[in-house]
Amino acid sequence: MINDDCIFCKLANGIFPTNTVYEDDDFRIILDAAPAAKGHSLILPKQHFENLYTAEDETLAKMLPLAKKLANAMKKAFNCDGVNIVQNNEPAAGQTVFHLHVHAIPRFDNDNVGIGWPQNGTDAKEQAQITEALSANI
Repeated sequence: MINDDCIFCKLANGIFPTNTVYEDDDFRIILDAAPAAKGHSLILPKQHFENLYTAEDETLAKMLPLAKKLANAMKKAFNCDGVNIVQNNEPAAGQTVFHLHVHAIPRFDNDNVGIGWPQNGTDAKEQAQITEALSANI
C-alpha cells in the first residue's frame, strides 16, 4: 500500500525524481537530500509502513541484508572507516518522516558526525529489573 500523503512513498516509488543508488521490487535506495556525510543514503520500502512497529516481518527481513550490501558498497566506493546503520522510531527517537526507512552513513575517523550517546552507568539490581521487564514483554 502507498500513502498518497507520504513524501517517502513518492520517492520510493519514483513519483518524484531521486538520486537512486539501487532499486528492486520492494525497495529503493536514494541519497539523502540533507546528508550527514558524503554518500549518506536511505533505504526506503516501496510499501508504506509508518515505522518498525507496523512493518511486515517479511519487509524487515529484507532490509538488513540490503543494508549490508549498501555498507559494503560504501566501503568500496569511499574507503570509509565504518558505516552507521540507523533506524529511528517515533519523534523521541529522532523520527521526522513517518515512513519506515534506514539511514546508511559512511564514517571516517574524526569526521565529527554526531551519532552517539552518553554511556550511563547502571547496577546489577537495575539490570535484573530491566531484564525481567523486557523478557516478560517480548
